[in-house]
Amino acid sequence: MHVVTTRRRVGEREYTSTLLRRSYREDGKVKKETLANLSRLPPEAIEAVRAALRGDVLVPAESAFAIERSLPAGHAQAALVMARRLELGRLLDRSASRQRDLALAMICQRAIAPASKLGTVRAFGRSTLAEELGVAGVDEDDLYAAMDWLLERQERIEDRLARRHLSDGELVLYDVSSSYFEGRSCELAKLGYSRDQKRGSLQIIYGLLCDKPGRPVAVEVFSGERHDDKTLPSQIEKLKRRFGLSRIVVVSDRGMVTKANIELLQAADVGWITALKAPQIQKLARQDELQLSLFDQTNLAEISAEDYPGERLIVCRNPLIAAERARKRSELLEATERGLAEIAQRVQRGTLTGADQIGLAVGPALKRYKVKKHFAVQITDTTFTYERKSEQINAEAALDGIYVLRTNVGDGELSTGEVVRSYKGLEQVERAFRSFKGPDLEIRPIHHRLENRVRAHVFLCMLAYYLTWHLR
Repeated sequence: MHVVTTRRRVGEREYTSTLLRRSYREDGKVKKETLANLSRLPPEAIEAVRAALRGDVLVPAESAFAIERSLPAGHAQAALVMARRLELGRLLDRSASRQRDLALAMICQRAIAPASKLGTVRAFGRSTLAEELGVAGVDEDDLYAAMDWLLERQERIEDRLARRHLSDGELVLYDVSSSYFEGRSCELAKLGYSRDQKRGSLQIIYGLLCDKPGRPVAVEVFSGERHDDKTLPSQIEKLKRRFGLSRIVVVSDRGMVTKANIELLQAADVGWITALKAPQIQKLARQDELQLSLFDQTNLAEISAEDYPGERLIVCRNPLIAAERARKRSELLEATERGLAEIAQRVQRGTLTGADQIGLAVGPALKRYKVKKHFAVQITDTTFTYERKSEQINAEAALDGIYVLRTNVGDGELSTGEVVRSYKGLEQVERAFRSFKGPDLEIRPIHHRLENRVRAHVFLCMLAYYLTWHLR
């Protein structure tokens, strides 16, 4: 028996058949008989028939090979499929290149399992990611060169993201955060207000622009001592000039919109939404402009105030936060009173005397739970008395769960509820920062020495978050 392939032409079409035949003699003549038509079998099955007819020993594939090692592929495939769906490669650069593949590999790897550049090189050997992108066998220097290449294209990439996700009249979310820094050589690393609770550590500041659903569009790195409000002007310039948006509404935290920035925003015809700080809310309450009786069933009330001409103030009340703050205040006041009562008993027994000594005991007791402002005390050489400042406590309690939003956007453009929902959208940026700093992306600690490498590192993290945002 043997396998033959025949071809026959009918008109202009050619037909190919694969047949199983046997040869035999009859009356001294060699004849052929077709036993089966194998044409519909896959090529590998036909080849197996040929091998069997040759007398080859056929064994199952799993018996023929000993698998010593296989590379994990699922997580790499998930990242790559989403990256291709987002056309992330073309977003980085229109032309294919090794540098583009390296940058894309770093973005995907940081989304999969963030690590240092050395750790990234090692991780490339533990999955199919590097092989899929054709960058297997690279070293740290290759990654550093790709970071430099990526930073050179940051503005173009951000411009493309803005065209994808931003348009006139839409909300833009903006907030800043900080990350601590290892090393002393980088010019960006400065002492400043640390959100990482790393007092005495150098840090950098970075501001993130997102669209309304929370997709990152642009990021900018500032030196570690930069105040939040000083980062906003460059973002307005970016939105208006680089992205070409004529009308936008910027939503930012309460520390961002200062008097100087309001003037800048108005001059640029930019709408804004922010919130008042606690002292500003307390001032409204003292001036009787904060009328809590105006709350509707949704715990919202829109008011106006002389200190904020031409602006809308939206007073919001969160009952859950109000109850929690009342509970916590009560516990702290009671705990402080227990400490003061013990001191009063010692004074009464005569075991603690002298105004100076009594004062030394009272001071820490008042400061321990940070409610000193709510107590009035009187100390002499032989007496000690205290009482709560009830009027002050009641005034503070009246503002429990209260926050006030401030905007220059008219009610024809955004309703009261829409302003509140827009401000709450800042949670999307805060979620991004949690991903930046947490195990998702691990932006910190930062070890890079060169300023441009620090900027490239932060930009790389932003692009990795763009990928993970869509994966979620």
